[in-house]
Amino acid sequence: MFSGLIEAKAQIVALQPEPGGIRLQLTTPANFDDVSLGDSIAVQGCCLTVVDMSDGLLSFQAGRETLAKTSLGARLAGDAVNVERSLALGDRLGGHLVTGHVDGPGELISRIDEAQWSTMTFHAPPDLMRQMASKGSITVDGVSLTLVGVTDKSFSVALIPHTLQHTTLGDLRPGDRVNLETDLLAKYVERQLTAGLRLEA
Repeated sequence: MFSGLIEAKAQIVALQPEPGGIRLQLTTPANFDDVSLGDSIAVQGCCLTVVDMSDGLLSFQAGRETLAKTSLGARLAGDAVNVERSLALGDRLGGHLVTGHVDGPGELISRIDEAQWSTMTFHAPPDLMRQMASKGSITVDGVSLTLVGVTDKSFSVALIPHTLQHTTLGDLRPGDRVNLETDLLAKYVERQLTAGLRLEA
C-alpha cells in the first residue's frame, strides 16, 4: 500500500526484454537506503517488486499484463520515473490509500500554466470516469491528486509548484499517456451500485 506522495524521481538505466515481459533497471535514489530484496516500490504508480540490487541499481520485472495496463513498456532509457516505497504501519497518510494497481491509461489533453501553477485536463476511459467525483482523489503516474472538474470523458487537476518540480508531472505535454488509479473506496461503491442494479433487473 502507498500514499501517492512521491519520494523521489529515479532514472531508467535499461529496459531489457525477457520471456514474459521486461526487466526494468533504475538508479537507486539516495534516500532509499533501507530498501531490501523483495520490497514493493511504486514506479509511475505501478507496484513492482525489487528482484535485484547491485551497482547502485534497483531491478524489477514487469509482465505482459503490467505492460498492457501501464505506460512502462513505452519508456526509454534515460527517462525519469516517480518512485515511492510502500507504507509502514504507523506512517502518516498524507495523500490517500493507493494500491499501486494501475486501472488504466489516461491522456493529457490540455495544460494551462499560470505563474508556477498548472491546471491539467486528462481524458480517461468511461469505466474509470464513473469512479471519479469532484474533490475526490485520483492517482496520476503514482501522484496523489485532488480532482477539480469531472465530466463523462475527462477530469482536471490543479498542480502546485512543489508537485511540478519534484515529480514527472511537470514534464507532461498534451498527448502524453499517464497511469491512472482511481480511489479504492470509489471502486467498492460502484461495485455495490452496479450489483444492486443487476439484482433488480
